[in-house]
Order: sequence, then structure tokens, then C-alpha cells
Amino acid sequence: MNIPFEELAVETLTAIIEEFISREGTDYGVHEISLEKKVQQVMNQLQCGEIVVTFDPESLSCDLQVVAQR
Repeated sequence: MNIPFEELAVETLTAIIEEFISREGTDYGVHEISLEKKVQQVMNQLQCGEIVVTFDPESLSCDLQVVAQR
């Protein structure tokens, strides 16, 4: 189920985003990007509707998913 990110506390949303970002492990880009910058990039994607916060009641976990292009 989708969770409107606007309804989450800022601290909760930031923790979800940081956990999502940290799954990738090492940053292999040409230029290293700070965690704060990455969090802001993901926040911008949420605000633009490119990604959504989801909740799985079976695993009791949150995730970020790309919205399917129409």
C-alpha cells in the first residue's frame, strides 16, 4: 500500500530515505555525493511523484518504489 509521504514525520521519512540510499553500499559514481544531497534528490523525486513510499503489512516494512510510466 502507498503511504502519502506528506503524512509522515520528517524524521521518519528521512530515516526511510537514508535506509533506502544505504542499501546500495558504495557510491561508484564519478563524483561522490553527500548523504544530505542524496536525501534531497530522493525528496525531490517524492515531491514530483516519480517515486512513492510503500508499506508491506506482511513484513511490516517500508520501501521506495518508482511510479510506473504511463
